[in-house]
Amino acid sequence: MPKLGEWAALRIPPQLTKRPFSLDDARRAGLTKSSLRGKSWRRLGAELYCWMGLTADSWMVLSAWQRQFPPDIVFAGKTAAWLLGLDLDPLNPIGLIVPLHSGVRSRPGLDVRRCDIPQHDVIKIRGLPATTVNRTLSDLCLRLPPVEALVVIDAAVHLGLTDNAALIRYAELAGGRPGVRRLRSLAVHAAPAESPMETRLRWLLLRAGLPPPEVQSELHDVDGRFVGRADLYYPAARLVIEYDGSNHRDRLVEDDRRQNRLINAGFVLLRFTAADIHNRPESVEALVRRAVKTPLTPKDPNPGGRYAPLDTTRRNRSVLLRG
Repeated sequence: MPKLGEWAALRIPPQLTKRPFSLDDARRAGLTKSSLRGKSWRRLGAELYCWMGLTADSWMVLSAWQRQFPPDIVFAGKTAAWLLGLDLDPLNPIGLIVPLHSGVRSRPGLDVRRCDIPQHDVIKIRGLPATTVNRTLSDLCLRLPPVEALVVIDAAVHLGLTDNAALIRYAELAGGRPGVRRLRSLAVHAAPAESPMETRLRWLLLRAGLPPPEVQSELHDVDGRFVGRADLYYPAARLVIEYDGSNHRDRLVEDDRRQNRLINAGFVLLRFTAADIHNRPESVEALVRRAVKTPLTPKDPNPGGRYAPLDTTRRNRSVLLRG
């Protein structure tokens, strides 16, 4: 026959099955902290739990956390970015901004920053307080490497949440707050890229001292017929640069047809994979530099050192690098 503690572990109070709950909620329902270690319960964070039969999505978890905090907390960082619709992890850790006098502290799964945040930097999203998009991007510029910050900025521009002018204006008004200087420098390069790897490819070219390419340009033949959209494009050289992602193999036939249309219309096409960008950046840079006919100057950064040799005997209109 089960002992008293085992009965407590087996009992599932109905009021605890609807949403995540705190340790205090569990105690009021007649459970102990030790009973919450049973198979019926899942620990979400410090003194925050849910019933194993509940599908606790991120919105539900953040709402539960909000109920545990004072009313003056604001979700920030990656958590705020997710609330705004950007594809970042909102829970590991949960980002918070609290007033300077707050007793809320960082703990495993919770990243707390203390500062006084102006009200115009705060919005409500489905009842949850979060930093505005420009404040969120500014904060992420402080926490992320430059290229990853630009990835998030590009995603926000792609979704129509902000644009270059709004970011630059926000940076000017924010003065010397941490993260603003990097936001200002990255905002001039912000573009509506459709994937993080497109942004990383563009960043590689910018770091190499190449001219900024156009992003997501619509291309037409001499008769004005639409032939495709370019991830990156240099109009003077009629150079189209494409990133081949993991889904390229699934749409290989259509991509080949599109490539043929572009080449027949007189465009030069370079295609790169993630392996090219991460493992052979010098070769990517050299191929693009030769195609746009931009000479290497002493002012151009060359973080990768020497360039890989190029085969100058071939004049293909399309170059496909395989990872």
